[in-house]
Amino acid sequence: MNSALNILVTGANGQLGNCLRKSAASSKDNYIFTDVAELDITDADAVNRMVKDNGVNVIVNCAAYTNVDRAETDADFAELLNAGAVKNLAEAAKANDATLIHVSTDYVFGGSQGNTPRTEEEPANPTGVYGVTKLHGEQAIEQSGVKALIFRTAWLYSEYGKNFVKTMLGLTATKPELKVVFDQCGTPTYAQDLADAIYDIIENRRFDGNEGTYHYSNEGVCSWYDFTKMIAEIAGNTACDIQPCHSDEFPSPVTRPSYSVLDKTKFKQTFGIPVPYWTDSLRNCIASIMHNS
Repeated sequence: MNSALNILVTGANGQLGNCLRKSAASSKDNYIFTDVAELDITDADAVNRMVKDNGVNVIVNCAAYTNVDRAETDADFAELLNAGAVKNLAEAAKANDATLIHVSTDYVFGGSQGNTPRTEEEPANPTGVYGVTKLHGEQAIEQSGVKALIFRTAWLYSEYGKNFVKTMLGLTATKPELKVVFDQCGTPTYAQDLADAIYDIIENRRFDGNEGTYHYSNEGVCSWYDFTKMIAEIAGNTACDIQPCHSDEFPSPVTRPSYSVLDKTKFKQTFGIPVPYWTDSLRNCIASIMHNS
């Protein structure tokens, strides 16, 4: 095994950060988990000091402004966190010869491109502030010239924080009926699977020489309606009558992608890490939530 690395994780109290704590629990590397209380990534000097003083070899950026609707009226702060802070991390990594691993989103694609899974080469065309600011973050990394791996993901859920799975577990257990959108399709992603993949890449030093942009979500495709039906089925919440509806029945300030399935061929060919099927991962997560409640 190579000598131990110093790995800085930002946004460590979010879904992915918490999952990465779990993945890295037995690592021989030195993981430094930070959130805003320990490190304000919008402060370029603080970021550079942290990277330099701790001899950081790899930065994993799990921090982001992720409230898609609120971003429309909070654009400056979304830009600061999703682009400005990312620029700080990229420049600090570049200056200290570290590698940046950054998590981005399917929302960089935004508008409809038919129903073919999206590849990394497809041109970005975000439709809302969230997608635009996340794209700006990717561009800041590119412009910095840092060694970087960008992982775009979608529909992230976990045992931690607020997310669709936890919301629907609650609603399907307490509501007699529920209407859920069926005209937006994608792939749910269990944050633990993405965290395990990132950990595997770091642990086996696979980041070196594999810089670039990759897509990672679980395998398969479903609508939000199918997703909800499966959540209720696994949890045994059978009394709730779940009905499909059109997205225009739930007006939103943002046009969400109608088909945002990510093509994971490049990730699988490069790293050889198996990608679980979405329902298998959903079962694992719900079992974990129920065990802990």
